[in-house]
Amino acid sequence: QVQLVESGGGSVQAGGSLRLSCAASGTIYAINTMGWYRQAPGKQRELVAVISNTNFPTYAGSVKGRFTISRDNAKPAVYLEMNSLKPEDTGAYYCNLRQSRSDYWGQGTQVTVSS
Repeated sequence: QVQLVESGGGSVQAGGSLRLSCAASGTIYAINTMGWYRQAPGKQRELVAVISNTNFPTYAGSVKGRFTISRDNAKPAVYLEMNSLKPEDTGAYYCNLRQSRSDYWGQGTQVTVSS
């Protein structure tokens, strides 16, 4: 079993920055992908950024150049540095870990960007 605990959400004005953290615990294999998804009210959950255990990142086009994903395999944990935030970045952000064809999710942390 895997547990994911997010922190770092909050409210910020457009143009501001936030840093999300996600700590993982439980049975975690060496080969996995960790990342962040978000869900705005009335919309489907969408990928924000993911990073492989070899530190290869993938970003959604809407956040490329503004967000940076990183991970610490020793802890293990994954982070999302969000800069130049826009109102359309508002939503619940969920940490994800994918290993052995299984997906694990955190409880979510709210990010609200006001104009």
